[in-house]
Amino acid sequence: MMTKQEKLRATERILEVMDTLREKCPWDREQTFESLRNNTIEETYELVDAIADNNMEGIKEELGDLLLHVVFYSKLGEEQGAFNFADVADAECDKLIYRHPHVYSDIHADTPDEVMKNWEELKLRKKKRKGGILGGVPRSLPAMVKAYRIGEKAASAGFDWEQKEDIWPKVKEEIAEIEVEMARDDKERTTEEIGDLFFALINMCRLYGIDPELALEKCNKKFISRFQHMEAEAGDKLFSEMSAEELDQLWRSAKKDEK
Repeated sequence: MMTKQEKLRATERILEVMDTLREKCPWDREQTFESLRNNTIEETYELVDAIADNNMEGIKEELGDLLLHVVFYSKLGEEQGAFNFADVADAECDKLIYRHPHVYSDIHADTPDEVMKNWEELKLRKKKRKGGILGGVPRSLPAMVKAYRIGEKAASAGFDWEQKEDIWPKVKEEIAEIEVEMARDDKERTTEEIGDLFFALINMCRLYGIDPELALEKCNKKFISRFQHMEAEAGDKLFSEMSAEELDQLWRSAKKDEK
């Protein structure tokens, strides 16, 4: 366990390193909020990969890279006279204390769901967003993550299925609507209905406590593993030279070898 002094010294050190790099490194001197944006997104995904792999050393490294970005943006803000690292940290502390009245005040919240409900209500009351409850969902989020957050926020306001099983008729309804539009060969309407199905499935995941991103990534890895097994079994023979029956046999063999 780190002591308070060690934590403070580590924070001081990274701020000092950032000051030095900004002053003496040609690349660091040229960076702006805009130039760092894509790198920040990339670093976030690298952290997600490390978490998915349960790679503790990787998680530590990627967290450091993300911390560097926080420090870097804070340095840019300081140079522009807008804010500094202390402002960022203090503002976040104030926000966390405000949004945790069950810890810092006399409000009761005994379950994670109650905590989330209070959290969303407090955010809406504090910021009075023009977009309302859904106004805080970042526009740049990947569509799947965004859909999940939209469902969470709507549910926190009381707009949700009464029973989780109630989602299934909606899923079946959306599948039927896709079939109708496909039969009409209406690509625009089919695209819209497929989006509705995705949204319903993501909400189904939310209701059943399943991470849709994790579920899809597991499927991706499984497919890659099976496909690579098929390639190895096929040897020099191209898939395009093989019959459907031969490919199906390779696929079945790949599935069997997983067990």
